[in-house]
Amino acid sequence: MLRDITLGQYYPAESFIHRLDPRMKIIATLIFIAALFVMVNFFSFILTIGYLAACIWISKVPVRFMLKGMKMIVFIILLTFVINLFMTKGHVLAQIGFLTVTEEGLRTAVFMALRLFMLILGSSLLTLTTKPISLTDGIEALLNPFKRVGVPAHELAMMMSIALRFIPTLLEETDKIMKAQMARGADFESGNLIRRAKGLIPILVPLFISAIRRAEELAMAMESRCYRGGENRTRLHQLRYTWRDGLAMGITLLMLGALILQRILVS
Repeated sequence: MLRDITLGQYYPAESFIHRLDPRMKIIATLIFIAALFVMVNFFSFILTIGYLAACIWISKVPVRFMLKGMKMIVFIILLTFVINLFMTKGHVLAQIGFLTVTEEGLRTAVFMALRLFMLILGSSLLTLTTKPISLTDGIEALLNPFKRVGVPAHELAMMMSIALRFIPTLLEETDKIMKAQMARGADFESGNLIRRAKGLIPILVPLFISAIRRAEELAMAMESRCYRGGENRTRLHQLRYTWRDGLAMGITLLMLGALILQRILVS
């Protein structure tokens, strides 16, 4: 199950989206997230799903690889669906014991589940098509204007990049520790939820020790290379906008504009 998590991983490919400027991809992702909350009916959902499907197809990232990373949040999506289904009042469609299914609840449940699904899928596309160092440079460039008010742009970008970079590493370390514990007779699958939670304690201690050791090694490596944050830092590859970025941003803004226009017309 841990190997199914794709968050923080980079999928190398030669595609239109891979060659886009990281700043544009970050802005486009934020616009897509905002568009998810502008949708009001199934037509707007179809438009947004079509936009996301086209981006995945152009990125050349296998759909199976992306859906594999969604297994860990299936429970959250189902929980969101059930809560909205039974907790929303309106025109009653069915009565299941003390639970009531309403027309408004069914509509809200479907919309919220789709929103959450597309939110995770669209966000993961950003990390899958952007190298960690490029993502760091893009975040730093977008935060540079806030330096005037004391925002440590480079430090924030570096911390976010390191956090994303070490997610696959820590997951791999967790998998190794679990296999080592299982070889010694540990059982992580049987019993109730509380017993399973207690069974994870032998994993957490060595995992924390390993994480702290890796953090210390990284800090020593950065210090030995005279790393001093963003002071006088140069880059091998300079960020530059191209016609691809303008085209991608234009399509993204067109999609958002269509959703806003439809929302205005419906209301």
